[in-house]
Amino acid sequence: MPNDLFQTRISIRGAGDLASGVAIRLYRSGFRNLLMTETSQPLAVRRMVSFSEAIYERDWQVEGIRAQRIAGIHEAYATWQRAMIPVLVDPEFHSRSAFQPEVMVDAIMAKRNLGTSIGQAELVIALGPGFTAGRDAHLIVETHRGHNLGRIILVGSAFPDTGIPGDIGGKTSQRVLRAPGDGIFESELRIGSSVTEGMIVGRVAASPVVAGIGGVLRGLIRPGIVVSRGLKIGDVDPRGERSHCFTVSEKARAVGGSVLEAILNHHVERHISKQELD
Repeated sequence: MPNDLFQTRISIRGAGDLASGVAIRLYRSGFRNLLMTETSQPLAVRRMVSFSEAIYERDWQVEGIRAQRIAGIHEAYATWQRAMIPVLVDPEFHSRSAFQPEVMVDAIMAKRNLGTSIGQAELVIALGPGFTAGRDAHLIVETHRGHNLGRIILVGSAFPDTGIPGDIGGKTSQRVLRAPGDGIFESELRIGSSVTEGMIVGRVAASPVVAGIGGVLRGLIRPGIVVSRGLKIGDVDPRGERSHCFTVSEKARAVGGSVLEAILNHHVERHISKQELD
């Protein structure tokens, strides 16, 4: 494989658990020129496996791979030299003109397009619903759990957002914790803690956040964050395997593998086209 492939500049919008799974898959495959962009106050629930925690902690590690918050795009190269992934507060993607990514991955998972366009890079990849292949991005990766998870879509859109969480251990909506009102979320529990059905996990203002099922806290939004009513703030895994809380999910690995496949395929097609021209 030509060495210049691994010099490809890749920008990943978002640094939550799915975006982090993509970054890890690419990093381990030899793509080190990565830049992740985030909001100033990320709302990741599965934050133990989300590089967005670097925004709060400055440094963060997921499965042995380290990320670091940077103040500006000028710090990206030095971060790569330290074998770390730079994470930049840049929700509007203003860094694009300076970074000039060859590949851009929209992994915000907002279920709608927040400003991604097909002209932002030579290859634009969008994850999940809210995009149309050929209009908003060159291709889309399916994120809906099931038979088509990870499918690369060249025409059309991903499975629409149903508002129903994916099935884990036979549970869907029951496993998700949502804010009962507007206010600051507080909790003394940690991700990986065991919970029982009906247990108070935390509070938003004076309203309790109650677990609908028993299991382990697979995810929990950062305490002290201001939340709005109905926002997903936690996730209970009924399988009860604590180690799952601290490793990348099978969904993130599958989606990351598809992003890797798309980048490699794009490089091969470009190489073939160049040979034909020569």
